[in-house]
Amino acid sequence: MPDFLREVEKVAKEENRTKSELIRETLRRYIEDREWKKLTRYARKKSAETGINTEEGIQRIVDEFRGEQSNA
Repeated sequence: MPDFLREVEKVAKEENRTKSELIRETLRRYIEDREWKKLTRYARKKSAETGINTEEGIQRIVDEFRGEQSNA
């Protein structure tokens, strides 16, 4: 048996879970992490395009938007 599968069995036993549960959880976390990385890449790209790269810059845009909405 490959070392990887032995480790999966060991962890599953330690956590009183099935191997399937452990692998599902691992895949779910992997997919979430992958989506988060895609989102942060997109945010960095948009930040570079707009020049908004600080929390203060974001807050300024939000405040401007809210001011425009209250005047409408």
